[in-house]
Amino acid sequence: MNVTAPTTRDARIALAWEVLGTVLDPEVPALSLCDLGIVRDVLPQGDAAGSALEIVLTPTYSGCPATELIERLVIEAIDAAGLGPARVRLQRAPAWTTDWISAAGRRKLRDYGIAPPGALVAGAALPLRFLSRRVVVSTLIACPRCASTDTTQLSAYGSTACKALYRCLACLEPFEYFKPI
Repeated sequence: MNVTAPTTRDARIALAWEVLGTVLDPEVPALSLCDLGIVRDVLPQGDAAGSALEIVLTPTYSGCPATELIERLVIEAIDAAGLGPARVRLQRAPAWTTDWISAAGRRKLRDYGIAPPGALVAGAALPLRFLSRRVVVSTLIACPRCASTDTTQLSAYGSTACKALYRCLACLEPFEYFKPI
């Protein structure tokens, strides 16, 4: 996306947000970094027209293996749009939560075949339980393909640690569930 140089600082920031909305997450390429809530802020560093932009990112978790790639994709997108120079600052507190995924992001996850996470209740403790796969979990996970809640967990981990592997017993299709954190 190559844009005409913006004339004001606010216009440059607005265009930067627009560009960042096109940068796809490398692990779930159906979502942009903005859909996931990873992009926390875009801050100008000075008043000069060519001053750097600081892009504030909160990784989904501190050990995320895609963090360096995400940083590079952000800088490349801002530079390609003619909005640079830019730098990335990682902000790990407050920690990212699945509550930061936008409504559009949740829809895109479902359309991509991943069940979106449910909302977390502030202050609610999540006990650690060791259960057999046959034990019914109190939270019903809807199949992103047929919407049935007749589903079962096959594995606590899917393609990444933040997802679990499920199977729909109605349409028999496997799918991933983005775990709430």
